[in-house]
Amino acid sequence: MPVPPDIPKPSPRPPLRYGPLTLASRYLLSPLAGYTNRPFRRVVREVGGVGLCTTDLVNARGLIAGSEKTVRLTETCPEDSPFAVQIFGSEGWVMRDAAQLLEGRGVHSIDINMGCPVNRVTKSGAGASMMCRTDSTIDLVRTVVEAVKIPVTVKMRLGWDSHQITAPFFAREFEQVGVAAVAIHGRTREQGFKGVVDRTGIRRVVEAVERIPIIGNGDVRTVADAARMLDDTGCHGISIGRGALANPWIFRQLVEWEDTGTYGPPGNFDERLDLLRRQFGYLEALHGDQSAAILFRKQGHWYLKAMQVRAWLRNQFQQATCRAEVDDVLARIAEEGPMSGDRTGVLPELSIPVPSGPVDKW
Repeated sequence: MPVPPDIPKPSPRPPLRYGPLTLASRYLLSPLAGYTNRPFRRVVREVGGVGLCTTDLVNARGLIAGSEKTVRLTETCPEDSPFAVQIFGSEGWVMRDAAQLLEGRGVHSIDINMGCPVNRVTKSGAGASMMCRTDSTIDLVRTVVEAVKIPVTVKMRLGWDSHQITAPFFAREFEQVGVAAVAIHGRTREQGFKGVVDRTGIRRVVEAVERIPIIGNGDVRTVADAARMLDDTGCHGISIGRGALANPWIFRQLVEWEDTGTYGPPGNFDERLDLLRRQFGYLEALHGDQSAAILFRKQGHWYLKAMQVRAWLRNQFQQATCRAEVDDVLARIAEEGPMSGDRTGVLPELSIPVPSGPVDKW
């Protein structure tokens, strides 16, 4: 599929580097709570194009306490490389110990969460609430950077609210203490996911630093969205979350666009069904078929929506409780095919919804 005339091939750019770590592409999988687990990271890598995958956010205190659920979030495999773990917390020594523990386990990069807007995270002084404090936040980040040899990055929002746009200040300070890169979601904590991403705000962060890469994030669901992010902000890379849930092929499309000026379509019905089966299989290998059937319901729903599967079949998939039942429903889905179009044609674009309602209730 040729690129439309309004999406010209981007100008050549140097490789994206996190300190000594050179990434295969500048298009990264964002951490998404409940979604960016090892099975999903693995299928995204199999599709191709992604430069770095990051875990769901990990509680640093739970990690050093040995919480089984927390430790499981950090598990990886040889195919999942390079690999970053995102940690959150408000105490420097806890974040330091968690980073050192992860470095000892072979993690390639540590990402500090300063962007999570969820109340259960911010009320403990972590996530986006760190943007309301200056000295203690800079000290915490410095402590983590100095504790490990692997690259440390920070993911944050533009600020707490429209009156506290602190991202340019923090990016400049973090560069001085040795942070390897900063990712910016172009909204404030107060916004949650309302409105549109402020690309001008992201550009101010890019302009605030001298050497380190700034990664743009937010509202990137297509190649055209990525082109606008790169052009409008001058960012060095792009981190994609919900856009990858709707279209795991987006990273491959972006690399094709950057290399050739053209890109292929996302997965068709048959290709998505194959990817769904593979991801379920990876999840089953980790948790057993019964747990996998339940754990996969949320993500399976979006696969099937994107595949134009009829509602009654999607509902049957949600009720499956074991491998046999999953296989039975998938066989019927394969026989039925999409509601419109055909198995090998381009499917309608799907947008994954984001949290809504007052952000302080999340």
